[in-house]
Amino acid sequence: MVFPSQVTLVEVGPRDGLQNEAQPVASAIKIDLVHRLQAAGLREIEVTSFVSPKWVPQMADNAEVMAGIARRGGVRYSVLTPNLKGLEAALPCKPDEIVVFGAASEAFSQRNINCGIEESIERFRPVVALAHEHGIKVRGAVSCALGCPYQGEVSADEVERVVRLMKGIGVDHCGIADTIGVGTPRRAQAALERALKHYPLAEVSGHFHDTYGQALANIYACLELGVATFDASVAGLGGCPYAKGATGNVATEDVLFMLRGLGIETGIDLDALVDAAKFISDALGRKPVSRSANALLAKRAAA
Repeated sequence: MVFPSQVTLVEVGPRDGLQNEAQPVASAIKIDLVHRLQAAGLREIEVTSFVSPKWVPQMADNAEVMAGIARRGGVRYSVLTPNLKGLEAALPCKPDEIVVFGAASEAFSQRNINCGIEESIERFRPVVALAHEHGIKVRGAVSCALGCPYQGEVSADEVERVVRLMKGIGVDHCGIADTIGVGTPRRAQAALERALKHYPLAEVSGHFHDTYGQALANIYACLELGVATFDASVAGLGGCPYAKGATGNVATEDVLFMLRGLGIETGIDLDALVDAAKFISDALGRKPVSRSANALLAKRAAA
């Protein structure tokens, strides 16, 4: 088996990880987390989202957080912008990349944003155009690509439909997301193969939740296809507010531990990443979800 020699991990903890926390997280904590992540070697960090604070109050300090980051050369800072208003608010903060998303499930799209898939993607056309005018890359995420909490199973054909729509409006990168964590390896491969029909290998990524303990297996299966970019969340933070029962994103530390075992380079320091996981978990008053972080922290304590 020939795997990629190098993998890029897109750290989504500061945004996707923290957005659903019920307790307020201070801006200084979020900024410190980003600093710890980039110090650990992360070069792709999803920092915040420019959405209505009415819907996502945790991200109301988006501009303050972006302004507070001491940026490092070679690090790409991305933000979620679900509409034109969000992008216009984000532009003064100079993000390197924006993220837009559309569901592969009609039922999820209707329940989430009260419109169908085609209309939801078409709404992003002016967002993509304006981002490109400012030289900003656009990353698209196809959510519920392996299953939907309302519809149930989602077919590869349904995934490819959204991939085509995103390609049609000029989205630069396509991420396939198992939002509720029901995917298994062969189904993960089938979904990403559809994205690879329309996007080059370097512009396709996977985003897996660990609800049923399948996230690492799904990433391994995608490595078999040559896919070399994956989203992950420090300490296993995050979930989906529209998907009942969904646990957090796969933990960055767990993915990194597996990749190290496969001899795949990431440029990330595992010990420093565990420190970041402990920092944010302590701030939230709980242990990391990550098995690797907990094992390594226990080993340190024993030593």
